[in-house]
Formats: sequence, structure tokens, C-alpha cells
Amino acid sequence: MACPVCGSREVGKVGARQYYCHDCCVEYVVRPDEILIYQVNADGTLIALEGAAH
Repeated sequence: MACPVCGSREVGKVGARQYYCHDCCVEYVVRPDEILIYQVNADGTLIALEGAAH
């Protein structure tokens, strides 16, 4: 699976339908109708990014 943000294939699975891109450091959730993209903070918290890919 390629990252929806940068297109990298350096992606790891972190949960059910949840992935982490090692190149651009985002976490994303794949749903049937949308992809939710989150920035990962240094403390591990997630911040939802606007304009998620569909």
C-alpha cells in the first residue's frame, strides 16, 4: 500500500485499517469511503489534518 500523502511504500500497519508512513511521518486510517490522515506529535498524540484524501 502506498502512502496517500507522499506516495511512499515505506508504510507499516499499526492497527485495523491504520497505517504509518515512515517517510512523511503521518498515520492514516483507510475507510470504505474516505482516508483520514493524522500528524503524529512527538508525544504520540494524533492531530487530524484537513483535506483528507478520498
